Amino acid sequence: MRSDVALEWMSQLDGRPCISVDADLVKLGIENSARFQLSYWDGAIIAAAQEMGAAILYTEDLSHQQYYGSVQVINPFREPV
Repeated sequence: MRSDVALEWMSQLDGRPCISVDADLVKLGIENSARFQLSYWDGAIIAAAQEMGAAILYTEDLSHQQYYGSVQVINPFREPV
């Protein structure tokens, strides 16, 4: 990728909420992984959503409408029933 394109993407992301991966987030990811029987990576994504106070996590990789603690997963690609 050209550096000017990468810089443009970064400037677009700059104003959006973001959370750093630190030891506490990793620990919470591990706890979520064990608690919900998920991969560490899914547990970490849920941990980041929890730490940011997100009520909804949009993903196609987890169970639609399932609650993982305070975070509900919604699959944005699922056909309405």
